[in-house]
Amino acid sequence: MSAGTFTPRPGAAPVSRMIRAQTALETRMLLRNGEQLLLTVIIPALLLTLFSSVDIIDTGAGNSVDFLAPGVLALAVMSTAFTGQAIATGFDRRYGVLKRLGASPLPRWALMASKTLSVLVTEVLQIALLTGIALALGWSPHGNPLSVAALVLLGTAAFSGLGLLMAGTLKAEVTLAAANLVFLLLLVGGGVIVPLEKFPGAVRDVLALLPVSALSDGLREVLQHGAALPWGDTAVLAAWAVLGLGAAAKWFRWE
Repeated sequence: MSAGTFTPRPGAAPVSRMIRAQTALETRMLLRNGEQLLLTVIIPALLLTLFSSVDIIDTGAGNSVDFLAPGVLALAVMSTAFTGQAIATGFDRRYGVLKRLGASPLPRWALMASKTLSVLVTEVLQIALLTGIALALGWSPHGNPLSVAALVLLGTAAFSGLGLLMAGTLKAEVTLAAANLVFLLLLVGGGVIVPLEKFPGAVRDVLALLPVSALSDGLREVLQHGAALPWGDTAVLAAWAVLGLGAAAKWFRWE
């Protein structure tokens, strides 16, 4: 045993290791939260099962599940990247967690990267579960998986930016109420369950510009109709991602 074997080596761990540890922590906290599980897993799964099994809404020609599955996948992305992240980050900010983490060796950009990676890990689990349910209900997906991945990543970026913007500028209680209200409104008016064709023309044109509508429609074009990457919906998602992330970076308050 050489001298210095047990000599302390003070200093921060490599940033990559800190990001992995923080990502694992964020993911565990998200999955242990009953309210978040309700939003991210239970509600999308129930909606998919109910509306695919019972003829309540006219979804057009073909099996209902072929229309509903892409929309519910978009809803799952929104519930995690926007609603769940906004609420969790808002209360982290209120209780001073963000302030303390911001003063730790973990850089602030790495903390946000960890939150984003946690969202992606959760989305992978959500998509796997919902895909399994949809396949059991008779879903027959088409299209290129890379196009699906591109749309999901853009949707995640757009919703994450908007969620962080809300969490970083509003009080936690306001964020809780607003995020849940937006979730319910977009569930009804975002083309997730109810086709946008059911809305009046002027209203439909406005709703089509929402990020959840673009993600739902884009996933539907690929998975239901076998289309290539839908550039119109991709452009809408990219614009929301730039605006949301840019605004969050500018106006996010850590305390």
